[in-house]
Amino acid sequence: MIPEELKNFLDEKYNQFNCTSFIESDPISIPRRFSRKEDIEIAAFLSATIAWGQRPTIIRNANQLMQLMDGEPYEFLTQTAIEDPERFDSFVHRTFNGIDCLYFMRALSSIYRKYGGLEKLFSDGFAIDGTVKTAIIHFREQFLSFDPQHRTEKHIANPAKGSSAKRINMLLRWMVRPSVCGVDFGLWNSIPVSALMMPLDVHSGSVARKLGLLRRTQNDWQAVEELTTTLRLFDPSDPVKYDFALFGLGAFEKF
Repeated sequence: MIPEELKNFLDEKYNQFNCTSFIESDPISIPRRFSRKEDIEIAAFLSATIAWGQRPTIIRNANQLMQLMDGEPYEFLTQTAIEDPERFDSFVHRTFNGIDCLYFMRALSSIYRKYGGLEKLFSDGFAIDGTVKTAIIHFREQFLSFDPQHRTEKHIANPAKGSSAKRINMLLRWMVRPSVCGVDFGLWNSIPVSALMMPLDVHSGSVARKLGLLRRTQNDWQAVEELTTTLRLFDPSDPVKYDFALFGLGAFEKF
């Protein structure tokens, strides 16, 4: 396809998949159950953290996490002392287990008490040099500053070491992009939509390569930068909107 045809094709697929029917089978359905900002971002962060594997399993286990917090994430983390940590002992999602889960709960509790929420950590990092990469690195340093076990550290991606940080970039897309069609939330104004980076995964990476949007063969941070830079040529103000198109083509249409 010539660039204009490719842009039109991607715009068509973005409009097709960026709709409320997308929500039901996606992990974003978990934070979509809440209305309070803090509940939404906590549910979104935890759902994104375990968003690898089969989507029905992700949704089921993310829902279990909400139940373990009595269906009120913010209230549980800030008003209810985590007096019965054993409630998290049996939680398992692939390699994310009860040890990791309990640390995440305690870290989130500290972050909301000390900083007022997740947005502050990301926005402070973004303010350093205006890049999402630095925002993620700064967030990771702060989130892991509450003495986790070594095994838990791998559950927060580190783009400084080449990780694509797919799940954190997905979280940022959810929180930053405006809720034009009722999918993303648009709750965080401290990071511009234009600065977001693609949540690169197997589906979006494969489709991007087939369409000639991405040459790098590894799904790492360099690939994220290459693909996002290419997509900015189509929409510099909102390049990650094409995540809907690329993921939808791969996951739903087997492009």
